[in-house]
Amino acid sequence: MALLGSIAFNLFFYSSLIPISIVIIVSYFFVSTKTLQTISSYWIKFILLSLKFLCRVSWKVEGETNIPKSPCIIVSNHQGQWESFFIQTLSIPSTSIIKRELLYIPFFGWALKCMRPITLNRKNKFSSIKKVIEKGVVRTQEGFNIILFPEGTRINPENGIQQFANSCGVLSVKAGVPIIPICHNSGNFWKNKHFIKYPGEIMVKIGPPIYGGDAKELTGKAYEWIKKNYLNID
Repeated sequence: MALLGSIAFNLFFYSSLIPISIVIIVSYFFVSTKTLQTISSYWIKFILLSLKFLCRVSWKVEGETNIPKSPCIIVSNHQGQWESFFIQTLSIPSTSIIKRELLYIPFFGWALKCMRPITLNRKNKFSSIKKVIEKGVVRTQEGFNIILFPEGTRINPENGIQQFANSCGVLSVKAGVPIIPICHNSGNFWKNKHFIKYPGEIMVKIGPPIYGGDAKELTGKAYEWIKKNYLNID
């Protein structure tokens, strides 16, 4: 049953990528980034609902009211594609920090560029992170939230929470905005690089804002909150 549902979902998901990408690319010339992200969020919600219907992967969210109406740094553990999509629907407008190579993917990458992400060049990591921080501060001044996965790569759920890069704390201090920590267990159901989606309920916990003036301390507090709450997810 999981196999049949996964086949149906993947066919629907991948066949819808080019049409929604074209809509976003064409709309880019006529509407604001916020409107583009709203259009994208409708598609994401539709995709996630199809995942729920076809593969019986549901989700439960705790603490959604902790996300402020003013700009913040949204920090989450990273296990797969599900949270990369879902977190974008939590607050609009937002800016994701992504690998530059994603922009080279035909249609999808071009549409992604229209959303004004901040790109990271992993070949020149030090100077790239510096530019990411600078651009991130500007984005928050423009009213955008910043979405960060400070583990740097997708982690197998069995390996828990890995150490965070300090960039989330630095960005929070320089921008003068709080960190909102998020933890989840999506990788148990939409496994990274796996075709089959496994039925179950994804648990998402959103923590209260974390404020402070010390970047390393802020990063540590976000890490400890996510690690502690991840261990408590049933």
